[in-house]
Amino acid sequence: MEPTPEQLRALYRRCVAANNLMQSINIVRMDERTKRIFVLIGDTIAVEIFPNGEVFIK
Repeated sequence: MEPTPEQLRALYRRCVAANNLMQSINIVRMDERTKRIFVLIGDTIAVEIFPNGEVFIK
């Protein structure tokens, strides 16, 4: 399963932002059931990227 172009753009932006803040990117995973990308930044920041590129940060 491939991420959508919108998801890839959102993932790239979040990874660059995390890197600029000197935060490690610990997990990047795509849930094939929901088609969402999950990113764990540092130990506390969870990012969920929906197929339309919308980003939810917990």
